[in-house]
Amino acid sequence: MTADDLDDKAFLGQTRDAVFDNLRRAFDAATALRAGGLEFVVAPSPTVDGASVRRLGRHAVSVFPQLDEPAGEFGQHRTAAERAAVVDALVRLHRAPAGAARLARPQVPHRAGLERALADLDRPWSSGPYAERVRAGLGDHRNLIRDMLARFDRLADRVRAAAAAPVPTHGEPHPGNVVFAGSTVRLVDWDTVALALPERDLWMLDTAAERDRYARGSGRPVDDAAIRLYRLRWELDDIASFVRQFRSPHRDNADTARAWGWFVGSFGPDSLWPYARPS
Repeated sequence: MTADDLDDKAFLGQTRDAVFDNLRRAFDAATALRAGGLEFVVAPSPTVDGASVRRLGRHAVSVFPQLDEPAGEFGQHRTAAERAAVVDALVRLHRAPAGAARLARPQVPHRAGLERALADLDRPWSSGPYAERVRAGLGDHRNLIRDMLARFDRLADRVRAAAAAPVPTHGEPHPGNVVFAGSTVRLVDWDTVALALPERDLWMLDTAAERDRYARGSGRPVDDAAIRLYRLRWELDDIASFVRQFRSPHRDNADTARAWGWFVGSFGPDSLWPYARPS
């Protein structure tokens, strides 16, 4: 069972009603993909009246089949065979009918708040114990972040001009959302499903072998600019989300301590690789 906080899914909308509607659409799309023959889709179990999700106040509750096998973790190493199995699943997903999936254009959900924060670095922040530390960290990297935002806009213009057709995408096929039962792959966590460019998924499995395998299986070349766009979008989304969290009232606890560590790590020298790169 999952309980999604409707106040904490900006990628699905700006109000609780909008978030719930798009979450329902996502789970309905996953249900349709499963019914259409994609056995690797772990879709929600329907309610007695056929709904994929129920709303309870500020939360949305859904129930999924129990899987005996564990999922992985973001950044975990997967063998070449396992990564190939994920690519093959994505080929099939990207060929599926659009169904109820929403259209998701590449964007940074909390970008406006991040830009306001960059413009507000010269006066103290008082939202909680991490506020001033985040202000200082953001100040140290303000030029880097502005450069990232500018590169994002240039890449978005370039990708938009190519006018490639969108396909059903999972959105986050990293190891934490992949379960293996022997040689069988399953994908979980379908709240991010949407119509988008294939590279929304493919940047997470970004090696030459995986690009070639996808191109052969799908008959569609991989766009390097779109790969870089979606990678940059993820990095900016992380930074913007942490800034939003610490610019809001917060306390010093295990969750905020962990978020602080992730915020600092967002500016590390290593590139972001959802799957540990093969050695």
